[in-house]
Amino acid sequence: MDNISLLVIVTSISLFISLFLAFFLFSIKTKQKTSNALFAIFLILTAIDVSGPLLSLVVQKPSNLGMLRNTFAFLQIPVFYLYVLSVCYSDFKLKPKYLVHLLPFLIGNVILLPRFYSVNEVSKINFLQNRQSIFELQFNHILFHTQIVVYLIAVFMLLRKTKKLYLENYAGANINSYQWLFQFTTALTILYLIALVKNIFKFSEYEYISEGINSGLLIFQLFITCWYLLKALNNPGLFRNIDSKLKLVSDIILEDKDSESLAGNEKKQEDTLLKLKQFMIAEKPFLNPSLTIQDISNTIQIPTRELSILINHELDQHFYDFVNSYRIEHAMEILKDNTKSKVTILEILYEVGFNSKSSFNTAFKKHTGSTPTDYRKILYNNVL
Repeated sequence: MDNISLLVIVTSISLFISLFLAFFLFSIKTKQKTSNALFAIFLILTAIDVSGPLLSLVVQKPSNLGMLRNTFAFLQIPVFYLYVLSVCYSDFKLKPKYLVHLLPFLIGNVILLPRFYSVNEVSKINFLQNRQSIFELQFNHILFHTQIVVYLIAVFMLLRKTKKLYLENYAGANINSYQWLFQFTTALTILYLIALVKNIFKFSEYEYISEGINSGLLIFQLFITCWYLLKALNNPGLFRNIDSKLKLVSDIILEDKDSESLAGNEKKQEDTLLKLKQFMIAEKPFLNPSLTIQDISNTIQIPTRELSILINHELDQHFYDFVNSYRIEHAMEILKDNTKSKVTILEILYEVGFNSKSSFNTAFKKHTGSTPTDYRKILYNNVL
């Protein structure tokens, strides 16, 4: 009885928070309407999936609607994948081709037509009571978990690619957002792994273990939802999307079949690099916290493709790190200036183009081997 009460309480809290956040995402005015709508749909599908303990108190008999509710789980991970796509790419739009993601959901329901959806109540009860030997239910569980593995791999590959694209083309602090989304996807992966273990026991002679795992699963799911809610409320402009037309430098180089022409442009590359460095020193574009490689390309009239190859390939340095090196050098000049000894580290990081203390500290230590605070102390001690 206590276990049932716990399930009902946790389910009720989880439903309330999920639906509240979904309403918030649908109602908030923002440029990321598609992203918000997709995650709201993901939350609603999650709410439907966890509502089982509450519905079982109201409806005791098996029904077509109850089985359809179970199969909605097939839609969760595809919607999450589309959400990640919309977050990563600024030009993302929902297209008819994305309807292909409905296939597992449709297949899962079609195979249930003959022996569940089309039969009477007694046959439905018998179908569920013998679930451990029912082919349709076993097939759906295998299909569901296979789908999860495929989509999660696709999401991690997408995040890896977009993070690299961001490093090669942007110099803002939003790289932390991709790291957070990677963490969130990792948490979801753990959640689905627990669900997999639960379902393995569900189709074994140790079904009671499955019920115990389900309680922990609901609590963990509630934790993930609350985590996202806090993140969304504290960081309404969490992500900065990139253009899906951008290509990785490695892909650009592969497209250049005429490798000899690349090798024969050393003089041109030297001139371009000199022009770029003079521009960075004279104009200090790195002070712009949202600087992109396109911004520099437009200003100094060098094609983005050529500039990207020069920095990311020839210099073997991401654009993100290239720009941050100038920011750190500028920060070091401020720290060495005795007239600015009272300027705080926080003020300096904003002045040189950073908008995140963690990003500034990481970049500073990578460039100098010490933190900004330690660097200032070393300078002070040397003066004494």
